Amino acid sequence: MPDELIPITKPFMDERDADAARRAILSGWVTQGPEVAAFEREFAAFTGATHACAVSSCTTALHLALLAVGVKPGDEVVTVSHSYIATANSIRYCGATPVFIDIERSTFNMNPDLLDRAISGRTRAILCVHQVGMPLNIEAVLRVSQEHSIPVIEDAACAIGSEILWKGQWQKIGKPHGEIACFSFHPRKVITTGDGGMLTTSSGEFDRKFRLRRQHSMSLSDTVRHSASQVKFDEYPELGYNYRMTDIQAAVGREQLKRLPEIISRRRELAARYGTLLSNVPGVTAPDEPSFARSNWQSYSVRLPDACDQIQIMQFMLVRGIATRRGIMCSHREPAYSNGEYRAASHLTESEAAQDHCIILPLFHQMTVEEQDRVVSALRAAVAFAAQPASANR
Repeated sequence: MPDELIPITKPFMDERDADAARRAILSGWVTQGPEVAAFEREFAAFTGATHACAVSSCTTALHLALLAVGVKPGDEVVTVSHSYIATANSIRYCGATPVFIDIERSTFNMNPDLLDRAISGRTRAILCVHQVGMPLNIEAVLRVSQEHSIPVIEDAACAIGSEILWKGQWQKIGKPHGEIACFSFHPRKVITTGDGGMLTTSSGEFDRKFRLRRQHSMSLSDTVRHSASQVKFDEYPELGYNYRMTDIQAAVGREQLKRLPEIISRRRELAARYGTLLSNVPGVTAPDEPSFARSNWQSYSVRLPDACDQIQIMQFMLVRGIATRRGIMCSHREPAYSNGEYRAASHLTESEAAQDHCIILPLFHQMTVEEQDRVVSALRAAVAFAAQPASANR
């Protein structure tokens, strides 16, 4: 029998989060209300953003962000295929077409050198991704976007707490450096509210649009209506959505946010230790952290030797009690995108290679050094096994 399974991740939650949820439940206000407002203020302060708006998921955040910058049917949005499918889907929700460009081999992030060739007269926005928490070269992206006067939205779903060296100073992802940044609080992320998302921006007008549309474009908010001394009626001036976060989620998010520096510090320690241990595993390439980036290490993705079969390696490790995940998916390979629902503005060779030849190793706050040693030991054995002649593996 294998040892107890080491999962790919574990949410770091305890009695403090349970007490926060209880507080919201017993307050009598459980939908979007005072806890959401407090979470927004605290998140804005943490990231250094002027405005923060809480929503039901990062997917809904991306949709609202694209609508806010004016993406509409018939437009194009330049992005990467190498991302969770929500990135591309949010563009299609607007009736627009995703235009995919390839990634950098070392960082798994958008290759800014390919942006110019992707831009057309229909390009309305650039949607770039800080993949697995690793900050992308946003400065290079912005140089291109400013030349063409195209807004930039940062898909920072995985990048809560990650930092970028900006004009000589370290700044949090989410300040934001483009027009809007979007975050996720899914359980796979560094902090969680069960599900949920956040938009940050420096624009008061964008923030107004988020707040209007997340609540069916209702002209009168719940808090204003409930505190009014006179009868007031709602109006709905435009199409809106039910993209609200609940106060129960926000109360948990506030507790999670308090512990975020501690969580990231531990994840960075574990990532550094992975790098040291993996340097002794032949053919395995650890992820690269550029000099301008400080990752939160939301996920730890390694590249396997070219001769290794990804599924074989993952199955070998699973049998030994180690959960892994394949490299980040490519949306253009999915059936939902098989009928020309996108345009590829470059080859997607590196995107496909990252999906096919990388695996994600377990990494979570509570991980022990003993568990980490088990992971690396199993990976070393798997690679050695895969390197044997086929006849020796029968």
